[in-house]
Amino acid sequence: MSSTAAFYLLSTLGGYLVTSFLLLKYPTLLHQRKKQRFLSKHISHRGGAGENLENTMTAFQHAVTIGTDMLELDCHITKDEEVVVSHDENLKRSTGVNVNISDLKYCELPPYLGKLDVAFQRACQCEGKDNRMPLLKEVFEAFPNTPINIDIKVNNNVLIKKVSELVKQYKREHITVWGNASYEIVEKCYKENSDIPILFSLQRVLLILGLFFTGLLPFVPIREQFFEIPMPSILLKLKEPDTMSRSQKFLIWLSDILLMRKALFDHLTARGIQVSFWNRAFWKHSLSV
Repeated sequence: MSSTAAFYLLSTLGGYLVTSFLLLKYPTLLHQRKKQRFLSKHISHRGGAGENLENTMTAFQHAVTIGTDMLELDCHITKDEEVVVSHDENLKRSTGVNVNISDLKYCELPPYLGKLDVAFQRACQCEGKDNRMPLLKEVFEAFPNTPINIDIKVNNNVLIKKVSELVKQYKREHITVWGNASYEIVEKCYKENSDIPILFSLQRVLLILGLFFTGLLPFVPIREQFFEIPMPSILLKLKEPDTMSRSQKFLIWLSDILLMRKALFDHLTARGIQVSFWNRAFWKHSLSV
């Protein structure tokens, strides 16, 4: 390679690195900052699954009473096309009955068990007397001014359409966000109603990380408005440390190093994207920002 070619190559690379760094710090030089209709620093997962039975009206009411900024809940659709709030499609874990929500009419759904294990919290249970699965419209009616994060749990076109219709009916586009870890579901949500802000799917989270580490992120437009990622170290809370191999611990450590990047979070925040990460408190009543 000639000295001239090497000079141009180094100049180009240097210019790219400087521009990438500058736009990473000041992204509004290239992108218009997204308008944030609300700010959520405290999100109640399934209504606060460590304090009440998950996804119940009692759980949601308790969360709002203690001042949560947003309710997070999960939706499925029944045989008679009612949008019901439940994390699981199969009700064996939550009700003791081995049946799918989609196979039953809403009036046929069994009640929750009195005690349920709390996900991602070892030896922890939630309990309560309110064991009825509410309809999504009931939550909308009870909390008309509370932002709600809706996890569309199954890839079902009718479910997505029904949720969109309910959001429009209750005029909640400005205080609702929806999506799923599945890229296909998020794409369908956006196509059905682009006025409702969407979550990053897992595929998009991985893409964002790849773009960040290659310096390309500042140049790429972003549709999503809510970036939620887990702290990998939360997995250490699920098992006894002595039962984990060195390779498992190393992978968790490495994942933490790759995911927990302040520069990435600051960049997304500067672009008007809300960043939240799961910590151990998340599974009780909050998701920290």
